[in-house]
Amino acid sequence: MDPILNRMDYLQVGVTSQKTMKLLPASRHRATQKVVIGDHDGVVMCFGMKKGEAGAVFKTLPGPKIARLELGGVLNTPQEKIFIAAASEIRAFTKRGKQFLSFETNLTESIKAMHISGSDLFLSASYIYNHYCDCKDQHYYLSGDKINDVICLPVERLSRITPVLACQDRVLRVLQGSDVMYEIEVPGPPTVLALHNGNGGDSGEDLLFGTSDGKLGLIQITTSKPIHKWEIRNEKKRGGILCIDSFDIVGDGVKDLLVGRDDGMVEVYSFDNANEPVLRFDQMLSESVTSIQGGCVGKDSYDEIVVSTYSGWVTGLTTEPIHKESGPGEELKFNQEMQNKISSLRNELEHLQYKVLQERENYQQSSQSSKAKSAVPSFGINDKFTLNKDDASYSLILEVQTAIDNVLIQSDVPIDLLDVDKNSAVVSFSSCDSESNDNFLLATYRCQANTTRLELKIRSIEGQYGTLQAYVTPRIQPKTCQVRQYHIKPLSLHQRTHFIDHDRPMNTLTLTGQFSFAEVHSWVVFCLPEVPEKPPAGECGTFYFQNTFLDTQLESIYRKGEGVFKSDNISTISILKDVLSKEATKRKINLNISYEINEVSVQHTLKLIHPKLEYQLLLAKKVQLIDALKELQIHEGNMNFLIPEYRCILEEADHLQEEYKKQPAHLERLYGMITDLFIDKFKFKGTNVKTKVPLLLEILDSYDQNALISFFDAA
Repeated sequence: MDPILNRMDYLQVGVTSQKTMKLLPASRHRATQKVVIGDHDGVVMCFGMKKGEAGAVFKTLPGPKIARLELGGVLNTPQEKIFIAAASEIRAFTKRGKQFLSFETNLTESIKAMHISGSDLFLSASYIYNHYCDCKDQHYYLSGDKINDVICLPVERLSRITPVLACQDRVLRVLQGSDVMYEIEVPGPPTVLALHNGNGGDSGEDLLFGTSDGKLGLIQITTSKPIHKWEIRNEKKRGGILCIDSFDIVGDGVKDLLVGRDDGMVEVYSFDNANEPVLRFDQMLSESVTSIQGGCVGKDSYDEIVVSTYSGWVTGLTTEPIHKESGPGEELKFNQEMQNKISSLRNELEHLQYKVLQERENYQQSSQSSKAKSAVPSFGINDKFTLNKDDASYSLILEVQTAIDNVLIQSDVPIDLLDVDKNSAVVSFSSCDSESNDNFLLATYRCQANTTRLELKIRSIEGQYGTLQAYVTPRIQPKTCQVRQYHIKPLSLHQRTHFIDHDRPMNTLTLTGQFSFAEVHSWVVFCLPEVPEKPPAGECGTFYFQNTFLDTQLESIYRKGEGVFKSDNISTISILKDVLSKEATKRKINLNISYEINEVSVQHTLKLIHPKLEYQLLLAKKVQLIDALKELQIHEGNMNFLIPEYRCILEEADHLQEEYKKQPAHLERLYGMITDLFIDKFKFKGTNVKTKVPLLLEILDSYDQNALISFFDAA
């Protein structure tokens, strides 16, 4: 049976980071547990539930933002000591709230991830990993890309220390001491790691990972090589995974997998006879889930999933039924409990209203006094700007700790805004004068009451680069606004990949000149997404990319004084040539540019575009026919007289129109890419063929693949 879980909101703290809430071990089986949570105000709070009310066990004073919270203790004993990471310091508390450790790591970057195992402490900042034993430095590793999470396989089961780093470049790095033992390629940038079943599974080597594009997998980390057990693709297009836990919520004696996502989705997976995960329960919360734990908090003997959200809510999804079957005596007791609860909530509400009035008066007095400084309220924004491989669009997610009033989107490059099903905001567009003030887009999203999270979808055009700005105004007084900027790069639709097909016909662009390794790396960062800001270790950098729209590829290999870029798409090479020349000119660096063009690559790219173009032309043709067919249907009263093809169009009319609406300007995009390919092919030969473009568009309107290829060859 699938679990029936009811939502209970316990309390709210400040804004929380990923993995900053834990349940302390229970004193006995299925007894209520205490919740400990750390927030951005630097406060650690431990509380328990009693008679439906949250009671604080302890609460620390504010301090630096808490980035991680973990439980530790002597191996093979209950893990009930609380460790927090804030800035570059580690502090530890007993379960009663007494601080017994303050360890300043002196790291130059703030701590982002932490794992505790007995007296071993594993820390990672953005690029640096450190292993300490009894607060003494043991091992160190400098990663080539950002480290998102760190974990260690259970030492008590394996008698070896095996740390694993989750890195932004879609790689898990398995360490031995200060060296990488081996690397594991995963299908997306890994954001979270967890031991399977909380202890590494049957072997002690099983590791779960979640990615920022919503994929989930299990890998066995052996001493010599990884063994991939299973992987869940994100078919339902849900959010990225932020937290994972193992707990038997279904009650069948086997631990289930609890997953929290950044779109507010909570999922429960059980395991079938073949040990494959099966989705058993899901529930949407209104904001991103930063931590998830299985246990018992609200009432003895009732298991639940406890989650913390970005704005600091601690919520339980409990197996305790809301409506209980009861006799007359029980009903009376229940009614009395409800009356008491309503009375206490009324008192709390009155107290809060009084407090708000007081604070408002204080604010008015302080802002009107002659010595008053501008008191602009500050608010946190959790934002994410990522490229989706499935539809070659960018997702912009904006999450605010309070309700959003409106968001203004401004762009100085041409972009399309796509429809998002989850988005309930009302959008309005303003006319732009792109020639005089570089505004290609001005759009305002007005949010409904209590919207704290807004998701937008954007599609850019390669070769057009600039800045997208989001002006976020929340529903707070006095009115205040924050601006967030996102760079749209020249090759914005390219995504990092682990390998490419070397058998494809490739065009080559070679740069030589008096430039350093750091300079050429900064140019690659400027042109392409997902490249780390810091140059790679060593004297040479190698990156592979795939175009998410066309599936063409790019290889970039560069070192001091030389850069070689290879692609099966001439337009990619053309964009790189133009942008790199411009960047070198800005820095007064003299570049020698040479290129080798492979004629076969043009035909190869046209063949890659063909199925997409054919599908879009057919879709457009079907959508054009819908109104006429509907009119015929009304006139004739049925569809029997229509040929099967037309009947099929009418049956699928809603789906076809929705598909067409979802992809505005898709056909124009493909036309634009073919036109660019045509112009770029001849540009490298020194010929200007812009006068032949109208003829090319005529061929595209009556599209035939062979006719198009012949036109490219004959021009």
